[in-house]
Amino acid sequence: MISFVKGPIAEMTEDSVVIECGNLGYEIFIPLSVFEKLPGVGREVKLYTYFQVREDAMCLYGFLTRQDLKMFKQLISVNGIGPKGALGILSAMNPEELKRAVISGDAKAISKAPGVGAKTAQRIILDLKDKIDTADILPTAFREVGSDLRKEDGVAGEAIDALTALGYSSAEAGRAVRQVEVTDTMSVEDVLKASLKHLAFI
Repeated sequence: MISFVKGPIAEMTEDSVVIECGNLGYEIFIPLSVFEKLPGVGREVKLYTYFQVREDAMCLYGFLTRQDLKMFKQLISVNGIGPKGALGILSAMNPEELKRAVISGDAKAISKAPGVGAKTAQRIILDLKDKIDTADILPTAFREVGSDLRKEDGVAGEAIDALTALGYSSAEAGRAVRQVEVTDTMSVEDVLKASLKHLAFI
């Protein structure tokens, strides 16, 4: 119903922000990862929003990009995860970290979020692992260069490059890729996804 709200910030706390728009102040609940990137009171900001209607309240939840909003919607699609729980998860880890944890099956990282136990973390991984594209977690520069890579360029080497671009050390990346049985039919994304699963246990 409300796709986004744009205007100067009137008030802000760690869990919500009030944006002035058309002589109205819209209170929007946000995760810590959004709060840390806000420009400050009096500065203009645009938040993409999710509008929740309950019997006792109507709430707006906001994010700086449509991709982060999509991640939020995917989280609340998981049984037992409501908007407040999703905000708690996205406050404990940013969307990119969450995507990496889901793809690699790292339940331990997700369970560090407040109110998220091991079973809930496993449910999140199970429900979302097929909804997240491995390419989504690659830095933009690598996606642009790597999208046209061919098998003969060496998928294992390119997977190592991708992992180091994500912040892993060369040793960690190499160790993880070597644990994958790379076949001729595997793409860079296939090797990367399999390697991330090993990195969750390194």
